[in-house]
This record gives sequence, C-alpha cells and structure tokens, in this order.
Amino acid sequence: MTSLLGTLMGFSLLLGSGPLSFVSGTNTSQVTTSPPVPSYTVTVTAYNAVPEQTDSNPFETASGAYSNPEVVAARSQDLAAELPFGTIVEFDGSATAPEGTCGFNAVAPEVGYRVIADTMNARYNDRVDILFNTEKEYMNASRTPMNAAMVLGICGNITIRVVGFVPINHIPKTQAALAALVHGGVTELAINK
Repeated sequence: MTSLLGTLMGFSLLLGSGPLSFVSGTNTSQVTTSPPVPSYTVTVTAYNAVPEQTDSNPFETASGAYSNPEVVAARSQDLAAELPFGTIVEFDGSATAPEGTCGFNAVAPEVGYRVIADTMNARYNDRVDILFNTEKEYMNASRTPMNAAMVLGICGNITIRVVGFVPINHIPKTQAALAALVHGGVTELAINK
C-alpha cells in the first residue's frame, strides 16, 4: 500500500497539484499554479471485446486487465510512452462534427473517463480505441439501432487529456468509481484533490 501511495503521490506531483514557489530577493511568494495537463489530438475509434476485433482471448487486455467496456480504452503503440497502461484520460469531442463518419456526440454519455489498459494493432498511429459493450445499442443517423462502436465510427481531431493514473490491478469497475477516483472521492487512491 505504501508503494502504491508513493506512486500516486509522485504522479500527482507530476501533474502539478502542489503550490509552486518563486523566490524574489529575500521574499518568497506562494503561487498556486499547475502546469498544463498533458493533452493529445488523436483519432478516436471503438471496439468490442470479441475475437474478431481483439485476439483469441478478448476478455483480457494487453496489460492483463479485464476487458471492462465501462472503463477500458486502448492506445496505438506509437503512444505507449505518452499513455502507458494505467493512464486515465478524458475525451473532448466538442470540436467534432455532429454528422458524417464521427458519431462521438451520440455515444458521449458512454465514454466518460477511460483507463488505458489495452494496445492496438501496430498498423495504427495516433489513435485511442474505446471499448464498448456489445449489448448496448444506439441509434445511428438514419435511426437504425447499432452497436455503440459502430455509431462512434472514426473521429479525427479529438483531444484527450491525461487526468491521472491508476495501477492496472486497481482499475475501478464502473464509471462512477473511476470518476470518484479522479475527483478525490476515493481517498486511498485519490488523484486530483
């Protein structure tokens, strides 16, 4: 538990949750400021935990975590250094067009925060793939029920922001629990207080 808290505190400091001191002559003033939150502009797609879209073991991610469609996302291999397994991200689809090949606005309620716990095929670059439930359907533009992954389609120029980190073996099971973790509702694992 001590090493887990140390890791999370270190990441919290990396994200700038503490005050920054400036020394001017003999006076020290405290300025509360945070460095910019790391963000990336990526193409966002989606997938389901089925052998046709993953591998022969669709219920286990590349990180070893369970393929939970409520909280898991995958990243392209070129983003491994920026988005290591356990990185919690949020998606900003405000710049997406409401129609065309991107249905982000239609499935936004299912996106929430996501934990990077899986990786994509090497042929993709600058992508994040959201895992969706195969049972949940949404209406596409022509009012036909479709899987959320199909409704999302291919969304270019989506901004994702890094909002925290959680060890793979402590990924929350629900969006509510993940949001509580990000916002400090889970004190022993709180990221941003």
